[in-house]
Amino acid sequence: MRSKPFLAIILLLIIGACGTGSEDAYFNQILDDEWSRGMEENPVYASYMGDKSANQDWPDISDQAVRERQKKTREVLEKIKSVNPQKLTEENQLNYRLFLYNYERSVKSQKFDSHLLTFGQRGGIQLEQETAEGLSFNSSQDYKDWLARLEKLPELINTHIDLGKLGIEKSITAPNILMQRVAKQIQLQLVDDPEDSPFYNVFSDIPKTINDWEALQIQAKEVIKEQVVPAYQTLDFFFRTEYLPMSRDTYGVSALPNGYEWYENLAAYHTTTDLSPDEIHNIGLSEVKRIRSEMQEVIDSIGFEGTFNDFLIFLRTDPQFYYETEDELFEAYLATSKKIDPEIVRLFKVLPRTPYGLKPIPKESAPDTTTAYYMRPAADGSRAGYYYVNLYRPEVRPKFEMEVLSVHEAVPGHHLQIALAMELEGIPNFRKYSGYTAFVEGWGLYSESLGYDIGLYEDPYSKFGALTYDMWRAVRLVVDTGMHYKGWSRQQAIDFFKDNAAKTEQDIVNEIDRYLIMPGQALAYKIGQLKLLELKQRAKNQLGDQFDIKEFHHAVLSQGALPLAVLEERIDDYLLEVK
Repeated sequence: MRSKPFLAIILLLIIGACGTGSEDAYFNQILDDEWSRGMEENPVYASYMGDKSANQDWPDISDQAVRERQKKTREVLEKIKSVNPQKLTEENQLNYRLFLYNYERSVKSQKFDSHLLTFGQRGGIQLEQETAEGLSFNSSQDYKDWLARLEKLPELINTHIDLGKLGIEKSITAPNILMQRVAKQIQLQLVDDPEDSPFYNVFSDIPKTINDWEALQIQAKEVIKEQVVPAYQTLDFFFRTEYLPMSRDTYGVSALPNGYEWYENLAAYHTTTDLSPDEIHNIGLSEVKRIRSEMQEVIDSIGFEGTFNDFLIFLRTDPQFYYETEDELFEAYLATSKKIDPEIVRLFKVLPRTPYGLKPIPKESAPDTTTAYYMRPAADGSRAGYYYVNLYRPEVRPKFEMEVLSVHEAVPGHHLQIALAMELEGIPNFRKYSGYTAFVEGWGLYSESLGYDIGLYEDPYSKFGALTYDMWRAVRLVVDTGMHYKGWSRQQAIDFFKDNAAKTEQDIVNEIDRYLIMPGQALAYKIGQLKLLELKQRAKNQLGDQFDIKEFHHAVLSQGALPLAVLEERIDDYLLEVK
């Protein structure tokens, strides 16, 4: 029989352990509850993640629902603050820090009614058929679920109209120049024959292995004709007669109520830093000057006779730099990706198990969107990641951009980083499946520099293309802050872009309009890249011969996306461990 003092000691140890465990359990329950709430509030996101429990529903985006969610977020923030992080495990202390950071910045953003800016030319209700790009259609039920969603589409459209009216009432509207694009996109939905509707694309090639494919096609035509098209006719009337005339002639978000503070908040949100818009603007000017000098070195090495602007005109207009057809362009993107894929083993200790594929950007949105983008895989493995490329007007899609674009969007850029994060074990869902723009896009831009390490950019024009993409992101810092904070006009931003980068005018105009509809987001790329390059140089300086690029990348990626300050701490800890 053990003595009472010994039993007392054991009891104290158990109580202490239970105290820590109960704090972890309480915090983990908050994480689980909030993840579930997020999935319930956004059924489309849940479908993307592979959860089909609400596969027939749209999110409630009404003003009332938004206010209720904001209130709940404030309540959860107070609950988070009641947790004692010192009583959490070491792993949960980082989770706590990131979760608290996310909710503090979410609450801070509630001051600005961004949900009233409900229309945008880069997607949205007028192109809602593109939602299907992220869904899986493997069974008859999947098609029936999508049809059920389409039957509820009129309600979603009416909610957008209500938000648009409230935005007009509160003087929170989008720039007229952008809304003209939206008006044209709505017209794509106003078809007489349901088979001409972009919503019918999903049903036009149903696999014949699905027994009721004919019945599904008949039902789709009926839903499109009776529900979808009339709802878009209602939207078209509202948009042409009310919203478009009341959209604003100004460009920057600073023209909106609390606009300057709004943009300062957006800059901090997307960069995860305390840099002011003026500081970011100056960083951009400095980077433009540096990259311009490197571009001139490439021009000199080619022996081109003429000014810098003459060289840009040459790149934009000479047929040797462009494919003639969409098929040729797509095949070239495929070949570029296949060339890159096997080379990345040189740089990474761990590679993702999830594959990625290549797809054309849907033709309805291609004229109004950028050169490419990435769509993450489904969490349940039912859908691969996809690298989407813009095939609209091949004559404005230069060959010398293909290598640098592919390393950014696919591997070692977005697909590698995002798929690795989704495959991490032992971290909560909010870290696996979400991120910070400065880290995610900073990594994408940093990955462009890795092209040199895997044998890309050997052709001088391809090297100039890589510099063009770096310049593109430096220009973003200047024009985004310029338009939204310093009073620049749209044309002033277009001209600055054209003067410094070899992007075609089609791309430049689309890019500038993207920055107008997504204020602050474009700042994240270069700010994140500069931090990653700084940390890599720090590691090289401190470790010397001990520096291992694979280990450095593992240290950067093995915890998923992080705010830049937390990433810096992570790398400093890694350096101490190595030394």
